[in-house]
Amino acid sequence: MTDQISDMLTRLRNANQSLLPDIELAHSKMKESIAHILKREGYITECSVEGSKIKTLKLKLKYQGRKGVITGLRRVSSPGLRRYAGATEIPRVLGGMGVAIVSTPKGVMTGVDAQKQNLGGELVCFIW
Repeated sequence: MTDQISDMLTRLRNANQSLLPDIELAHSKMKESIAHILKREGYITECSVEGSKIKTLKLKLKYQGRKGVITGLRRVSSPGLRRYAGATEIPRVLGGMGVAIVSTPKGVMTGVDAQKQNLGGELVCFIW
Protein backbone atom coordinates (compact mmCIF):
# COMPACT_ATOMS: atom_id res chain seq x y z
CA MET A 1 0.00 0.00 0.00
CA THR A 2 1.51 3.33 -1.00
CA ASP A 3 -0.79 5.80 0.76
CA GLN A 4 -1.88 4.72 4.22
CA ILE A 5 -3.58 8.03 5.07
CA SER A 6 -5.94 7.86 2.08
CA ASP A 7 -6.68 4.23 3.03
CA MET A 8 -7.61 5.41 6.54
CA LEU A 9 -9.86 8.14 5.16
CA THR A 10 -11.52 5.73 2.73
CA ARG A 11 -12.20 3.24 5.53
CA LEU A 12 -13.66 6.04 7.66
CA ARG A 13 -15.87 7.20 4.78
CA ASN A 14 -17.12 3.68 3.98
CA ALA A 15 -17.78 2.78 7.64
CA ASN A 16 -19.60 6.07 8.15
CA GLN A 17 -21.88 5.45 5.17
CA SER A 18 -22.51 1.84 6.27
CA LEU A 19 -23.26 2.95 9.87
CA LEU A 20 -20.59 0.63 11.31
CA PRO A 21 -19.90 1.20 15.01
CA ASP A 22 -16.10 0.91 14.80
CA ILE A 23 -13.17 0.19 12.48
CA GLU A 24 -9.70 -1.27 12.92
CA LEU A 25 -6.62 -0.03 11.07
CA ALA A 26 -2.94 -0.87 10.98
CA HIS A 27 -1.16 1.45 13.42
CA SER A 28 1.19 4.28 12.55
CA LYS A 29 2.10 7.43 14.48
CA MET A 30 0.63 9.65 11.76
CA LYS A 31 -2.72 7.80 11.77
CA GLU A 32 -2.80 7.90 15.56
CA SER A 33 -2.25 11.66 15.66
CA ILE A 34 -4.96 12.19 13.01
CA ALA A 35 -7.32 10.00 15.07
CA HIS A 36 -6.62 12.05 18.21
CA ILE A 37 -7.44 15.24 16.29
CA LEU A 38 -10.70 13.67 15.05
CA LYS A 39 -11.59 12.74 18.62
CA ARG A 40 -10.78 16.20 19.96
CA GLU A 41 -12.85 17.85 17.21
CA GLY A 42 -15.82 15.54 17.89
CA TYR A 43 -15.87 13.41 14.72
CA ILE A 44 -15.22 10.10 16.51
CA THR A 45 -15.98 9.04 20.08
CA GLU A 46 -12.95 6.94 20.92
CA CYS A 47 -9.55 5.94 19.56
CA SER A 48 -7.29 3.33 21.10
CA VAL A 49 -4.12 1.42 20.24
CA GLU A 50 -4.32 -2.34 20.82
CA GLY A 51 -1.75 -5.11 20.60
CA SER A 52 1.86 -5.34 21.65
CA LYS A 53 3.77 -6.82 18.70
CA ILE A 54 1.40 -5.93 15.89
CA LYS A 55 -0.41 -2.76 16.87
CA THR A 56 -3.85 -1.85 15.57
CA LEU A 57 -5.71 1.42 15.82
CA LYS A 58 -9.37 1.05 16.80
CA LEU A 59 -11.76 3.94 16.14
CA LYS A 60 -15.37 4.22 17.32
CA LEU A 61 -17.45 6.37 15.00
CA LYS A 62 -19.96 8.96 16.14
CA TYR A 63 -23.52 9.19 14.79
CA GLN A 64 -26.51 11.50 15.09
CA GLY A 65 -29.47 9.19 14.70
CA ARG A 66 -29.04 7.41 11.37
CA LYS A 67 -26.54 9.95 10.01
CA GLY A 68 -22.83 10.08 10.58
CA VAL A 69 -21.21 13.14 12.10
CA ILE A 70 -18.62 13.07 9.29
CA THR A 71 -20.27 14.39 6.12
CA GLY A 72 -17.15 14.44 4.00
CA LEU A 73 -13.40 13.98 3.92
CA ARG A 74 -10.85 14.71 1.27
CA ARG A 75 -7.16 13.87 0.99
CA VAL A 76 -5.32 17.00 -0.12
CA SER A 77 -1.66 16.02 -0.27
CA SER A 78 -0.78 12.68 -1.81
CA PRO A 79 2.55 10.89 -2.23
CA GLY A 80 2.62 11.83 -5.92
CA LEU A 81 1.74 15.47 -5.37
CA ARG A 82 2.54 17.07 -2.04
CA ARG A 83 0.63 20.23 -1.11
CA TYR A 84 2.22 22.71 1.27
CA ALA A 85 0.87 25.93 2.75
CA GLY A 86 2.40 28.69 4.82
CA ALA A 87 0.87 29.84 8.09
CA THR A 88 -1.17 32.55 6.37
CA GLU A 89 -2.18 30.35 3.41
CA ILE A 90 -3.89 27.48 5.29
CA PRO A 91 -7.44 27.35 3.89
CA ARG A 92 -10.61 27.37 5.96
CA VAL A 93 -12.83 24.35 5.35
CA LEU A 94 -16.49 25.20 4.71
CA GLY A 95 -16.05 28.67 6.15
CA GLY A 96 -14.69 27.33 9.44
CA MET A 97 -17.24 24.52 9.88
CA GLY A 98 -14.72 21.83 8.90
CA VAL A 99 -11.16 20.99 9.93
CA ALA A 100 -7.94 21.15 7.93
CA ILE A 101 -5.31 18.74 9.25
CA VAL A 102 -1.74 19.97 8.74
CA SER A 103 1.56 18.20 9.32
CA THR A 104 3.93 20.82 10.74
CA PRO A 105 7.49 20.67 12.11
CA LYS A 106 5.94 20.57 15.61
CA GLY A 107 3.61 17.66 14.80
CA VAL A 108 0.21 17.05 13.25
CA MET A 109 -2.40 19.65 14.20
CA THR A 110 -5.48 21.43 12.92
CA GLY A 111 -5.17 24.38 10.57
CA VAL A 112 -6.44 26.78 13.25
CA ASP A 113 -3.81 25.63 15.75
CA ALA A 114 -1.08 25.91 13.10
CA GLN A 115 -2.13 29.48 12.30
CA LYS A 116 -2.14 30.42 16.00
CA GLN A 117 1.42 29.08 16.35
CA ASN A 118 2.43 30.71 13.03
CA LEU A 119 3.37 27.35 11.47
CA GLY A 120 2.95 26.12 7.93
CA GLY A 121 3.30 22.61 6.60
CA GLU A 122 1.83 19.85 4.49
CA LEU A 123 -1.96 19.89 4.08
CA VAL A 124 -2.89 16.30 4.90
CA CYS A 125 -6.69 16.33 4.59
CA PHE A 126 -9.93 18.23 5.03
CA ILE A 127 -12.80 16.87 7.15
CA TRP A 128 -16.27 18.34 7.48
